[in-house]
Amino acid sequence: MRHDGAAGAGRHAYVTLVTNADYALGARALLRSLRLAGTQADLVVMHTGGVDTAALGPLQGFGARLVAVDLLPTSDAFNERHGRARLHGAAPFTKGGKPPFHTPLDNFAKLRLWQMTEYEKVVFLDADTLVLRNCDRLFAYPEFSAAPNVYEGLSDFHRMNSGVFVARPDAATFDAMMQALDRPDAFWPRTDQTFLQAFFPDWHGLPVFCNMLQYVWFNMPALWNWQQVRIVHYQYEKPWQDHDKADRLRPLIDLWRAYAGDGPVPDLDDLPGPQPSDPNTSDPQPSGAP
Repeated sequence: MRHDGAAGAGRHAYVTLVTNADYALGARALLRSLRLAGTQADLVVMHTGGVDTAALGPLQGFGARLVAVDLLPTSDAFNERHGRARLHGAAPFTKGGKPPFHTPLDNFAKLRLWQMTEYEKVVFLDADTLVLRNCDRLFAYPEFSAAPNVYEGLSDFHRMNSGVFVARPDAATFDAMMQALDRPDAFWPRTDQTFLQAFFPDWHGLPVFCNMLQYVWFNMPALWNWQQVRIVHYQYEKPWQDHDKADRLRPLIDLWRAYAGDGPVPDLDDLPGPQPSDPNTSDPQPSGAP
């Protein structure tokens, strides 16, 4: 792990992962949102070899530490099972579309944050999230804390979502993860998310408002409350893409674009709320879990 810049005096950090230029675009909006929320914690961007210097440059303007990381040294058989075509064929995403730049195997690089032992506690945030209010209180949560993967109904509460989680870096934990991850015939259908829930079966629950998945907007509108939402997570389709749900998610996309730019961001009190979906026109929801 190669650090570009020294660690700050603090013992807490928000960490994200950038594996290509698209996620660098998302990370810029995320970092700006963290700065606007007034955090005093370090901001850290782990980046892999798939990201060039030009894409990373804008991230340094927010005072982020850039930490170059390698993909995990997993076996050829493991890599084959978790390649995009093989994984999506065996465990298809049926409720939304994964963008073409999504490479499932890269997700496991998140585990590198357990090697960042210069920090006492870290909050991991996917690069497709926005922080709308100060979330520094998350550092008081224990390892391993994550919000449930809620975006459709009550049955979602038994699964956690790894787009936002609280962890305590520790070399021994990282070593134990490496032993558990690449077992013979191991298959993690939702990559790091499935693995982390198995590794931390007694995970602690964060409020859903600390990882509000964008599909809640049209699937569970009664749950959406701008006064409570702290982190929005653009699961599946990304707000910088053209996609078939863009019209339904327009207020959330416009919000992301405001943070991705350099101008003012809207007051949350002025944002419109979601409208209940028309059951006669809403998208069908076949089985399958992200």
